[in-house]
Amino acid sequence: MEFAELIKTPRADNVVLHRPFYLAVEGTLCLTGHHLIFSSRRHDNAEELWLLHSNIDSIEKRFVGSLGTIVIKCKDLRIIQLDIPGMEECLNIASSIEALSTLDSVTLMYPFFYRPMFEIIEDGWSSFLPDQEFELLSSVTDEWRLSCINKDFSVCPSYPPVVIVPKSIDDEALWKVAMFRHGSRFPVLSYYHKKNGMVMMRSSQPLTGTNGRRCKEDEKLINATLRPGKRGYIIDTRSLNVAQQARAKGGGFEQEAHYPQWRRIHKCIERFNILQESLIKLVEACNDQSHNMDRWLSKLEASNWLTHIKEILTAACLAAQCIDREGASVLVHGTEGTDSTLQVTSLAQIILDPRCRTIRGFESLVVREWLQAGHPFQQRCAQSAYSNSKQKWEAPVFLLFLDCVWQILRQFPCSFEFNERFLIMLFEHAYASQFGTFLGNNENERSKLKLPQKTMSLWSWVNSSEELIKFQNPLFEANSLVIWPSVAPQSLQLWEGVFLRWNRPSKFLDEAQEEMINIIKYNKQLQAKVNALRRQIAEMGTGTWEPGVVSTQLLHLAKDFPDPQSLLHHFPRTSMICEVRF
Repeated sequence: MEFAELIKTPRADNVVLHRPFYLAVEGTLCLTGHHLIFSSRRHDNAEELWLLHSNIDSIEKRFVGSLGTIVIKCKDLRIIQLDIPGMEECLNIASSIEALSTLDSVTLMYPFFYRPMFEIIEDGWSSFLPDQEFELLSSVTDEWRLSCINKDFSVCPSYPPVVIVPKSIDDEALWKVAMFRHGSRFPVLSYYHKKNGMVMMRSSQPLTGTNGRRCKEDEKLINATLRPGKRGYIIDTRSLNVAQQARAKGGGFEQEAHYPQWRRIHKCIERFNILQESLIKLVEACNDQSHNMDRWLSKLEASNWLTHIKEILTAACLAAQCIDREGASVLVHGTEGTDSTLQVTSLAQIILDPRCRTIRGFESLVVREWLQAGHPFQQRCAQSAYSNSKQKWEAPVFLLFLDCVWQILRQFPCSFEFNERFLIMLFEHAYASQFGTFLGNNENERSKLKLPQKTMSLWSWVNSSEELIKFQNPLFEANSLVIWPSVAPQSLQLWEGVFLRWNRPSKFLDEAQEEMINIIKYNKQLQAKVNALRRQIAEMGTGTWEPGVVSTQLLHLAKDFPDPQSLLHHFPRTSMICEVRF
């Protein structure tokens, strides 16, 4: 299929672009196979808007006489309006956009046509391979092994070719366990806690059914993670009622009689259409500028978005607490093990592991616990909050995870190497991107599409020096401790950077951010001078110095301090060595 067949009107002049908090701009609108491009006519301040068709969630058409208006609602939650003279032109452009934004074939999407304009320092596709993760694990324990049982995706279509499992469990046993788990997602290692050797594993539900079916290999695999005399915890992300209902459909949960060393805890996390409806209600509330405070708070509460955040964070904190404080290993699963399970395991690692709070560590976490673990991005992120056609598999699971990370980042602003902008960038690229990273639903599909050979990885761009600096947190100070976020309702806030991003002017926020960065840089410069002069004064104290002699550097530094007392506060021995006159 040629893109030209779908573009009825490739160009329109005298189009007016409307956006919140910006003056209306007149210019030319062009449609290409993958972009909507608006270019202003103003010579004094030329302006261009490039919008990926894949970022368009829905469009609305309105007509007043011969003037047509198209309202475009995007997956990143922004809304723009285009006034197009001529009804026929407007209809042609609207139908072209609808066709181009709903392409059936993945291989027709922009990542297969994108050619990078930046220097490629590293291949993001090979930056976070399972072998590299296993090498780190092998340096602290020899109780685990890499299994290639799924090398051709024949055992579990949604698992990667290589997984980490207990060394005492052979591949034949793994195959039997896979037959006992929903979607063949047998328990695999998610995280090893260096502090005490406890682990977190993830899987799907066991297929116990109404007859209480059991699998001794499954029991042996799970028990292989326990220390002698220790108990473990199974965190089921479904309510007890839902888990019991699953037995009637062939699913179920681990029977206590067969897993006596494990205690099962149910922490209900909602799924699918409930989460999608929650996002729709939240975005609708954020876009409604007409209501008063009571109505706003009522709509925010009715969306239940912050309730979902609380539920997910509570389950993650529980998993982290079992591992770090109880000294117990944990198995996490829901039904499929591809949604709420991954939210819990990845957030627990952010709480426990300082490496996951660095930029590369977080990238590795997203690859390991979301992409390789089989979260179906293509299905979940097919539409956002504005689409009129709702499919049952769409849900903002990854966005909820990023929101939870932002909540922890806000509570521990110095413990993360990345900033809020980094999280927003990941949200945007999960829904629409020029990179192939989030295409497909699992590694099997990505392999068939040959994404590493035919598309560019997001990580190649993010980790380029020019871009990386934009995502660094200026407040970051490495913190090797476990961090425990508060999940109290008053501690959780609406993520304004995502949900109010297009509904408020950003100029002053950007200026404040820039000023903060400048202050931090200046503070570091002063601290460097302070450290250098402390060393100099220490040397002066050990030698023979005449009273009244003042180093040039000290006088130079004095200009940076508002008064003599603040200088003497940093250098209490200065008054003993020399007389400083201001």
